[in-house]
Amino acid sequence: MQLTALQGYLDELLNASGLKDYCPNGLQVEGRPEVQRVLCGVTASQALVDHAVRGTYDLVLVHHGYFWRGEDGRIVGLRKRRLQALLANDISLIAYHLPLDVHPEFGNNAQLARLMGWGAEGRFAEQELGWIGRPAGPAETARCIARSIAARLGREPMLVGDAQRPVRRVAWCTGAAQGYFEQAIAAGADVYVSGEISEQTVHLARESGVPYIAAGHHATERYGVRALAHHLQEACGVEADFVDLDNPV
Repeated sequence: MQLTALQGYLDELLNASGLKDYCPNGLQVEGRPEVQRVLCGVTASQALVDHAVRGTYDLVLVHHGYFWRGEDGRIVGLRKRRLQALLANDISLIAYHLPLDVHPEFGNNAQLARLMGWGAEGRFAEQELGWIGRPAGPAETARCIARSIAARLGREPMLVGDAQRPVRRVAWCTGAAQGYFEQAIAAGADVYVSGEISEQTVHLARESGVPYIAAGHHATERYGVRALAHHLQEACGVEADFVDLDNPV
């Protein structure tokens, strides 16, 4: 498949231009024009790039790419090494950040809900990034949800606040979305699940009575790009492999 055709397909599928973001979505590094093998992962780290080089992949597809707003734009140090490895081996890099969070089928929020058995019923927060809906069971507590997360994600989450609070409405937003906690409370959540936790989040959970679960940034964002890999194989006829590089966060 031609790189331009694959890029166009993914841009349209994920509505790449429809969200305000902190980085460019879509093609970030241009490699060879023909794509037969795609390596998918959460972050375009040196380890993932090296994996692509060893495996003779044509393209790397990730959630966390390069060129973030506000960062030093010089091509030095680790940025130079990553880009040099891609360019020297003619490997393309395509990244989708917020578009891969919010997509109703392949997005991180949609895939986390599917994994956990949560029923999405609405959206909240900036650009409707947060999701809210029903927990998996009728008699859930915040502690029960935390235990289910640990079992399904293979990582022990951090639960702060009232662990025994009954949960009729669960809100979630993967990654570093602890800043949407107040919006989740305003939307009627009985518990809010995200990836990371900040110091002030603890106080908000205790004072509001709404518990917060930090389930891990990487841990909550493995599933969107993995689902996209499966879709590419079926819809585009390219070989697409997902690799989950160890990350404790």
